[in-house]
Amino acid sequence: QVQLVESGGGLVQAGESLRLSCAASGRTFSTYVMGWFRLAPGKEREFVAAISCLGGITKYTESVKGRFTISRDNAKNTLYLQMNSLKSEDTAVYYCAAGPQWIGYSDYDVNSKYNYWGQGTQVTVSS
Repeated sequence: QVQLVESGGGLVQAGESLRLSCAASGRTFSTYVMGWFRLAPGKEREFVAAISCLGGITKYTESVKGRFTISRDNAKNTLYLQMNSLKSEDTAVYYCAAGPQWIGYSDYDVNSKYNYWGQGTQVTVSS
């Protein structure tokens, strides 16, 4: 089992940057596929980005490609999401999630494949 705690959210203006972090408990962080999802008011939870166990493979939703970068430091049990050129439509609660290492790339964006979720961190982008 793994516990996830997000941090780094806040209020920024459009065009600015934020870096989210997700600290994981336990000694098996490197055996989990990790993802970032977000939930905006009135919308369903949306996939943002995911990364393979060792960090060699990443996947992004189209709207954040070129602006967001997902990364992980397995030695520190930490997942990151660097968000640049933020837009008002990026406003949401951001959640990190952990899933089993057998998740295939085609399923990186599927909510139900992830077993563990953090409590979320609010990101608000003012225009």
